[in-house]
Amino acid sequence: MAKRARHYWLMKSEEDVYSIDMLKKDGTTYWDGVRNYQARNFMRDAMKLGDFVLFYHSNSDPMGVAGLAELSRESHPDPTQFDKKSKYFDPKSTREEPRWQLVDIAFVEKFNRVVTLAELKQEAALEDMLVVQRGQRLSIQPVDKGHFKRVLAMAGAKTKVR
Repeated sequence: MAKRARHYWLMKSEEDVYSIDMLKKDGTTYWDGVRNYQARNFMRDAMKLGDFVLFYHSNSDPMGVAGLAELSRESHPDPTQFDKKSKYFDPKSTREEPRWQLVDIAFVEKFNRVVTLAELKQEAALEDMLVVQRGQRLSIQPVDKGHFKRVLAMAGAKTKVR
């Protein structure tokens, strides 16, 4: 069987909720609480072990790409959907047929600086990147390999993608 090509993603987190610094300290984390079907489908159907993730700080100053992570565990049920005390509780979800999934990511690199949303929007090579599109609010987005490499270059990342 041929090896699957690595895919590239952007995942948004509010910096005060879970930041690249927290991921660096923890080493790995699970990406829970996603309640958008398209983002859930990306995690469930498309994200695979070894995929790279641009870690994006949203609702922060500045907003932008703060670092790099790697998918360390593929899709599995999000336990918050079963927890009646959780704001992510879903009474229609059952353990036999869970609605919501999560993935785990591992820290790879914190960039020396945040590549801001304003910079991403100004970069002509990134004009088709989803995160710069008006009205694009999805918390998990696929990223074209060329766009991914350009963001790494803008960040001065140590990690290289072939």
